[in-house]
Amino acid sequence: MRRIVSVSIGSSLRDSKAVVNVRGEDFSIERIGTDGDIDRAIKMIEELDGQVAAFGMGGIDLYLSAGNRRYILREAKRIARAAKVTPIVDGSGLKNTLERRAIETLVREAPEMFEGKRVLLTCALDRFGMAQALAEIGCEVLYGDFLFALDLDVPIYSLKAMERVVRVLAPLAVQLPFKWLYPIGKKQEDKPKAVKFAKYYEWADIIAGDYHQIRKYMPENLAGKTLITNTITPGDVEFLRERSVRELITTTPNIDGRSFGTNVMEGLLVTLIDKPPAEITAADYNQILDELGLVPRRELLGA
Repeated sequence: MRRIVSVSIGSSLRDSKAVVNVRGEDFSIERIGTDGDIDRAIKMIEELDGQVAAFGMGGIDLYLSAGNRRYILREAKRIARAAKVTPIVDGSGLKNTLERRAIETLVREAPEMFEGKRVLLTCALDRFGMAQALAEIGCEVLYGDFLFALDLDVPIYSLKAMERVVRVLAPLAVQLPFKWLYPIGKKQEDKPKAVKFAKYYEWADIIAGDYHQIRKYMPENLAGKTLITNTITPGDVEFLRERSVRELITTTPNIDGRSFGTNVMEGLLVTLIDKPPAEITAADYNQILDELGLVPRRELLGA
């Protein structure tokens, strides 16, 4: 049985393991958190290098994208370099295909879901494929990169404006300690700061993006809201139900009650495609996604 391991700098309380059968072959997929300890993540990758089929880099992105530009996070590069033999991926390749396709699938299945709706996308840099797809279908989108990454009350409502800002700020942001930009380790379990930015949650009909960013400022009441995200555990589902979320949609499939991160699923697909990650194209990802028939998970949580 081939093994896919996501080494995450997120909380170890979210660790999970499952076996999936793809093309008649069993794969072990697992997520191991290091509670924000980057050095421990590096050591774990070094110890498992060459013994597993693929690594996922969890809790941190190697690349941030905007348009045709790509920026490399300094701390993520340290982690990626620890793998000398086994391929390591951060999920960014899959985000630009799977998450774009997820929006397109939802539009086909339920076009009324997006008609005239307002969308709060926590971070366009992290999910540029989704950002473009939402803009293309005509949604009114608030890009929350300043809010959720820099803790600044600066909403952006234009993807073109977002790209212009990125060209200036991204080269600086990727040099910062990642914990300044994103909750890592036990910070992922902190109680949401429900007062800050509540007006933007209230404004939106649909809240999309990274689950930990969505949770960071989540108000007590999200009645009638739809969430589009991933990396969801059974405990997260109950947390969202308590806050009256109407519908949960995840871009990655439900496996034993959990939606694993895109880095885990990309690790699985890289193993199936059997090419070095740098040589894999969007067409390769789309072909394997068509073959496997992966579609968004949809779950009604409330009225």
